[in-house]
Amino acid sequence: MSSPNWVLWALLSAAFAALTAIFAKVGVRDVDSDLAMAVRTLIVAALIVPFVLVGGKWSNPFVLAPRTQLFLLLSALATGASWLCYFRALQLGDVSKVALLDKLSVVLVLVFAAVFLGERPSGRDWTGIGLMVAGLMVLVLKR
Repeated sequence: MSSPNWVLWALLSAAFAALTAIFAKVGVRDVDSDLAMAVRTLIVAALIVPFVLVGGKWSNPFVLAPRTQLFLLLSALATGASWLCYFRALQLGDVSKVALLDKLSVVLVLVFAAVFLGERPSGRDWTGIGLMVAGLMVLVLKR
C-alpha cells in the first residue's frame, strides 16, 4: 500500500515541471535546443549525485540485478529522447501549447500501464482519460 505522502510529492513534481517549462523556454531562446538540454542534464547530475552521496544512498550500480539495470537504461534512454523532443518543441512553439501536449504523457502512461503492466483502469478512469484527451484537443488545436 502506498503512503499518503505520494500526493504531496506528486503535486511538488507538477509545480517543478511547470517551472521547468517556463525556465526552459527562456533558456532555449538564444541557444541550440540540444545544447540547452545537455547543459540542463549536466546540472541535474551535478545536483543529484552529491544529494545521493550525502544522504548515504549510494551503492554500486553495477551490482544491481541485470533486469533492473536494463529497465533503468531504457528509462534513461526514454527520458533523454523525451527531453530532446521537449526542448526542440519549446524552441519552436508556444510553451503553453508544448506543455499541454507534453501532458498527453499522462494519458499514455495510463494506456501503457494497462497494456504492459496489467493495470486495470475502471470505466470511470477511462472516462477521465477521454476527458483529458478532449481537453487537450480543445486547448491545443486551432479553430
